[in-house]
Amino acid sequence: MPEVKISIGGREFEVACQSGEEHFLKSAAQLLDNEASVLSSQIGRLPAERMLLMAGLMLADKTAGLEEQMRALEAKLGAQEALIEEMRARPTPAPERVEVPVVPVEVTDTLAEMAARAESMAAAFEERLGVKDAI
Repeated sequence: MPEVKISIGGREFEVACQSGEEHFLKSAAQLLDNEASVLSSQIGRLPAERMLLMAGLMLADKTAGLEEQMRALEAKLGAQEALIEEMRARPTPAPERVEVPVVPVEVTDTLAEMAARAESMAAAFEERLGVKDAI
């Protein structure tokens, strides 16, 4: 079992841990040291046992708050997942009918007739003037 030196509140400790767990131990010790540093700056020098107890309680309080937040978020997530499932279970709505205005046949026929007359008149003018097709 490896032994790791950690520093908490300016004090050195040697702690044994499982092989491969050294990183986790150092991370946990850093969290505890941060809380101990806050205590030291506010209260001053404390006996090691008291400092560790107070720092541990501060971490436990933060952890309890985070667990409460996590429960609230899990409940909110569950409600959102239920809403998604409810929406997926709804039948697909019928397609909406969209009507697009259409030009009446009479109007297109009249316009085609007018275009034919205009072309006829243009051809007659060209014939009188002796103009040949440029195309």
